Parts: sequence; structure tokens; C-alpha cells
Amino acid sequence: MQQSRSRELLITLFLLLGVILLFASTNLDIFIQEFFYNANNNQWFLDRNEPLPKFIFYDGIKKLIILFAIGILFVLIFFRKNKTVLEYKKGLIIVLLSIIIVPLSIGSLKAVTNMPCPKNIQHFNGKYPDVNLFQCYPDEFKAKNPDCSIKCWPAGHASGGFALLSLFFLFKSRRNRKRAVIIALSVGFSMGTYKMLIGDHFFSHTIITMLIAWLIILLIDSLKTIQQRRYIAQPAEI
Repeated sequence: MQQSRSRELLITLFLLLGVILLFASTNLDIFIQEFFYNANNNQWFLDRNEPLPKFIFYDGIKKLIILFAIGILFVLIFFRKNKTVLEYKKGLIIVLLSIIIVPLSIGSLKAVTNMPCPKNIQHFNGKYPDVNLFQCYPDEFKAKNPDCSIKCWPAGHASGGFALLSLFFLFKSRRNRKRAVIIALSVGFSMGTYKMLIGDHFFSHTIITMLIAWLIILLIDSLKTIQQRRYIAQPAEI
């Protein structure tokens, strides 16, 4: 089991590095993003102030995920002795920790990577040069814009949706696990796509967020499994 988890961690890590290198060395992000931008009137496919899509794909879904996490916490505290809760306790803890840790981790990365959003770069009528993860802003740009800090990589909003991939570890049957993954991917990509349509994120931001989220979830599951084994291995008090 531990060898299998280590292999999954390595595969996810290599996929993450591969995707980062792919998008850093090509114009694939720009190519995809151009489908959502009208250069003639400098408008994105969706208006960020349009109330219905903003409620569904931004405010509403974010609040639902927070309420879901609060519900899990409530169950773990007030129904901790319930037979069903005891049976699914490990999975519930993994889901709760994932919903907390994944967005926090992505948010921490956003604070240090200093990457612009599509709407911010010159290609889409913004002021920032188009730089990738491994590049610095040109000296001329930094001289004119000393306070050029910006937080747009990876995709913070979609991280909450992709944190739901942790539901994979809640369910027991293969069918329910597949359903959980499909639901989590649907939620994550719908949140990420919305941000692409309003010019807030590139496609790579969403894919990379998904892979980072899954990597973190695997680590949480591994640590929880190790903790559980140590607890079982402890000698009983006399």
C-alpha cells in the first residue's frame, strides 16, 4: 500500500513538472485564451460583473464548499461516536483537511510566484509583459512599475473545487469513487473555466492547480495512514 502511494506521488509530481515545463516553453496558454477574448472591443467572453454566472461559479459554489467543510466538522465533533461516522472517520478527516489545506497552499504559492493574469498582460491590452514562471520582468518594466507585485498563479478559486478530489478517499466502492472524482473534476473545472472566461486565469493555471491539489491530497492521505498505523501499533495501557 505504501509503495503504491509513493508511486502515485511520484507520478503526480512528474506530471506537474511536465505540465509546468510544457506551458512555460510554448504559447499554448495564449492560443487557448484568445478564444475567450474579443480584441476589437477589448472584452472577455463573460463580464465579471454579470450577476448570475458570478453567483453560480464564484460566490455560490465557494460558499457551498465552505458549508460542506463546516458540515463535516460538525459531524466529526457531535456525531463522533456514531457507527457510520466511525467507519468513515478517516475519509471525513482527509476531506476536511484537504478543503482547508489545498486552498491555503495554493494561496501561499500565489503570493510568491508574481505571475500576471491574462487580463493583465500586454497581449490582452494589459500593462504587464507576458512572462512565464521561470522569467523575471524586464528591467525597464520594473523601473516604471516598482510595485509590480501580482498574484495570479496558480488558480486559487478552482483550488476549492479540486480539493473535493479528496472524496475519493471517503468512499469504499470503485463506482462511488469514480463518481466522486467526476463530481470533483466537474466542480473544479467549472470554477476554473469561469475564471478563464472573464480573463482571470490561463488554462495551465487550472490544470496545475488540479495536480497540486491531488499531490497535497495524496500527502494528507499518506500522513493520515502513517498516523493510524502508529496508533494501532501502540501497546495498550495496563
